[in-house]
Amino acid sequence: MKVFTAYIEYDPETGLYVGTVPGIPGAHTQAATLDELRENLKEVLELCLSEYQGDTGDLPQFVGVQQIEVSA
Repeated sequence: MKVFTAYIEYDPETGLYVGTVPGIPGAHTQAATLDELRENLKEVLELCLSEYQGDTGDLPQFVGVQQIEVSA
């Protein structure tokens, strides 16, 4: 079993949660609840990996997040 990290945002305009698995092309989805989003992400990730031709060990690995302050 392989564990992936998802990046999740809440879109107040649509009222939906949006999730992306960085480094996996096509691994993104949205849902009304976090539980639904988790299930959707699992399904789309399994689909993406079933189409992936390489070794999953060669996929990018999550390192972390940083907050960057800018003047806006």
